[in-house]
Amino acid sequence: GGMQAIGYGLLVLFFAIGIFRSASSFRDFQRPEHLLRHFIYFVLAKLGITYGMDLLVNIFDVCSGIVATAAGSVGGLTGASVVLPQEIADAIGDLGFLASIPLWLVTLLGSLFITVLAFIMILTVYGRFFKIYMYAALSPVALASFSGEGTSHFGKAFLRSYVGVCMEGAVIVLACIIFSLFASSPPAVDPNAAAVTQVWTYVGELIFNLLVLVGTVKMADRVVREMMGL
Repeated sequence: GGMQAIGYGLLVLFFAIGIFRSASSFRDFQRPEHLLRHFIYFVLAKLGITYGMDLLVNIFDVCSGIVATAAGSVGGLTGASVVLPQEIADAIGDLGFLASIPLWLVTLLGSLFITVLAFIMILTVYGRFFKIYMYAALSPVALASFSGEGTSHFGKAFLRSYVGVCMEGAVIVLACIIFSLFASSPPAVDPNAAAVTQVWTYVGELIFNLLVLVGTVKMADRVVREMMGL
């Protein structure tokens, strides 16, 4: 509500700026088409400020439908899991106490890397939701720029950027699905190698796949901009 009040104040300001910037002389104010064009800008901006939240929600619903369709078309994320190969589990079970100490160090280091990468990915996803909330809260200020012909590019840039933020979800979901497919295919491990070597090979490839996933999630905004020009 507070941002709407500011938006209404900017509505009049941008409207006046648009009129005086487009009028080369006072005779232009006597032309009906000149006044009608600016009146249409004013009405559209007024509707955008009043019903801006509904517009943003509808855009979000469309983008969410695209995300849901992308996830559902390949089976979704419900079956995504990482399973330790049976041969590695058997090799670990045959180890004694002293021989398992290096294995503890490898698994501890791998768990630390995986935890950090998971935290970065979760933080990035939550940051995207905060960006959506900020766009929704500040939308009246940006949509008020449509009241002036010379300032309308600010509102267009705002809407393009908002659509881009919403479409980041599709990139994130597809990246998670691709990661789950890679994770469901464990690496080829030499059964004759030491248990520590087998576990390090498995954990190393898992960390590499997680690095690719986190990198894709972090640059989801860049991917959307390059693909769709948003």
